[in-house]
Amino acid sequence: MIRIVTLAREYGSGGGIIARTIADKLGWTLLDGKLLSVLRSSVPIDAETVRRYDERVDSWWRRFNHNGLRAAAILAQAEAPEPAVAGCWISPAWSTGLTIGGHCGWPLHEDPAAGADGLVAVLVARKHRHGKVLVCGYLADVYCLGVKNALGPEIMDDLGLPGFAGNFFSGYHGDPLEAPIELAREVVFGSVAYARELGFEPHPDFAAAEGHLGSWTGPGSITFGKDGKPFYISGPYDDPRPVIRTLERTVGRGNFEFLAVAG
Repeated sequence: MIRIVTLAREYGSGGGIIARTIADKLGWTLLDGKLLSVLRSSVPIDAETVRRYDERVDSWWRRFNHNGLRAAAILAQAEAPEPAVAGCWISPAWSTGLTIGGHCGWPLHEDPAAGADGLVAVLVARKHRHGKVLVCGYLADVYCLGVKNALGPEIMDDLGLPGFAGNFFSGYHGDPLEAPIELAREVVFGSVAYARELGFEPHPDFAAAEGHLGSWTGPGSITFGKDGKPFYISGPYDDPRPVIRTLERTVGRGNFEFLAVAG
């Protein structure tokens, strides 16, 4: 059995002397300055780097400059032109239960059986370098909860995109519909805005995939909710109570619909 005692101390407390005394009393090996040698022999880091960061933090000025450069890089990325769209698809029957104002050119699939109870999938691919594409996917509850899941950005070969898209939409009855990027933005961002009004935030993974859609100012021409009213569908493994409590607080009892799906 390996026994280790670690001493935490503050500057000027004499911790080094105390540690050496304890090690002598117990007959143990003291790893203090020796620990740097152990680190150097275990990982490919030069001695100067180990010494520079041993029990030290960067100065406030260095941290300030680092954060400033990082913010500048994020701003430059936001201002850079968006890569060209290589493909954009939306699940069939995406518009079921929604009210669409204008945009008569948007693709519609009027068979409700092809959908999935207000769950709309969106897949966006943008051109990348060397014959690659950058792909993000979104699953939006357009009746209540907004973005429930998101994936990407994922880099893949252009030739592999059709197969990936087929798997992504495999839970729907029917082929995905080619869609303009404007529709993708409105469905995803619009559902997020609607859900926030009801008291719900998007899935944490949405933060990484959000920028892939481009900017959206809103409000759009889609009225979310089923027939304009919040409709929460609870799955067989969901706990509906927190969602119902939130809806009762934000829109009031009797102003939303609820359906529990059995397993």
